[in-house]
Amino acid sequence: MSLLIKNGRVVTATEDFVGDVLCEGETITAVGQGLTAPDGAEVIDATGKFVFPGFIDPHVHIYLPFMGTYAKDTYDSASRAALVGGTTSLIEMVCPGRDEDPVEAYRFWKSKAEGLSACDFAFHMGVTRFDETTPAALKQIAEDGTASFKVFLAYKGALGVDDDELFQTLKLAKELGVIVTAHCENESLVAQLQAQFLAEGKTGPEWHEPSRPVQVETEGVRHLMTFAELTGAHVYCVHTSCKGAVHAATEARLRGVNVWVETVIPYLVLDDTAAQRSSENGWPDFEGAKYVMSPPIRAVRHQPFLWDALRSRTISTVATDHAPFDFVGQKEMGRGDFTKIPNGIPSVEHRIRLLYTHGVAAGRIDLNTFVDAASTQAAKLFGLYPRKGTIAPGADADLVIYDPAIKEALSVETHLMDTDYDGFEGWQVDGRCDLVTVRGAKMVEAGKFVGQLGHGKFLKRQPTHF
Repeated sequence: MSLLIKNGRVVTATEDFVGDVLCEGETITAVGQGLTAPDGAEVIDATGKFVFPGFIDPHVHIYLPFMGTYAKDTYDSASRAALVGGTTSLIEMVCPGRDEDPVEAYRFWKSKAEGLSACDFAFHMGVTRFDETTPAALKQIAEDGTASFKVFLAYKGALGVDDDELFQTLKLAKELGVIVTAHCENESLVAQLQAQFLAEGKTGPEWHEPSRPVQVETEGVRHLMTFAELTGAHVYCVHTSCKGAVHAATEARLRGVNVWVETVIPYLVLDDTAAQRSSENGWPDFEGAKYVMSPPIRAVRHQPFLWDALRSRTISTVATDHAPFDFVGQKEMGRGDFTKIPNGIPSVEHRIRLLYTHGVAAGRIDLNTFVDAASTQAAKLFGLYPRKGTIAPGADADLVIYDPAIKEALSVETHLMDTDYDGFEGWQVDGRCDLVTVRGAKMVEAGKFVGQLGHGKFLKRQPTHF
């Protein structure tokens, strides 16, 4: 089937013009002005609306055993939520335990998406130990099309790797041409501070951020930079939350380290007072647990810096670190001990609308930077460009028609994420994803999911980071 979108404001990372986009089958075949519709094509008038490339979230957790429980979403709920929010491709973190076989874990994570996801999907392979069997396993996974790894410099005794394992992982990644994404904190400092606060009776969610202060994250980035410099590996700092951590990465970049920086939407729009919500401050008891994630949401003074770094493209991508847990029965596991609160904020559905509202509409970033950070850079860094991340002949027909005139409120009553709360309850957003396509198939119309579960495909990627 053919689809012609006419008279929309077509925006990519580098272009911005009023024109037409023709899709035939799964592919964009023409972009320009005054295009003629083939016989039988559906024609959509996008006058007054934006036409964006499908957005890519390069950091999500969908299936996730974590802290004694499991994330709530499946690819049923998460892929539908992503699409309604304009995200047409997800890259999920595979996070096996240290005692799990990497290949078996990878296959299991992949099986959770295949045949169910409505949007396209890919993975970062978590490396949670490195022994004599690891190189062969990781090579097999890379050959299957998963050309990025993930390491944790946190969660001591669970997901975290030690320095020997970090060195070996980066060394192998360099040989394979695989980029390594990294959660950067100092796990020993976190453990010490957590123990100190609990011993002092400081048990509420408001103590999560002080137990993982900006110095801990900054030191974690510096630590990674040293190893990346010595091995020559290409690295990507996930969910970067503060000025010191960004500076540590940019200083290393000036020394020749191949490093890219991601932030996530909660850091751009929330501040540390969210996790301080308690009955003492007029909120329902334990409300702050809804906003516990790691690294933590920081003081508001970090936000202008993060926006400036995004505008200058010092920060390459805006992801979510979507990690959905219910408040009742899951977040509540940490009552009396903040270290037991499952970390994460459900946000895969809201990323684009929040970034547009608080970034573009607020004048903090322009439209090209918006597209670059939410789509194009992820495609380029993770081996998907130019198939994904742009509007051009030959690219997949992943498109978002965005109506900036619509204003709506976010709410647990209307979101598709499978959680019992919404971290942005009542927030007003500018614009809505009116129509979303994945490889030419309509998945969203008038802001509602209309697609088919199982339409999504695994995105096989080649190594590009030699």
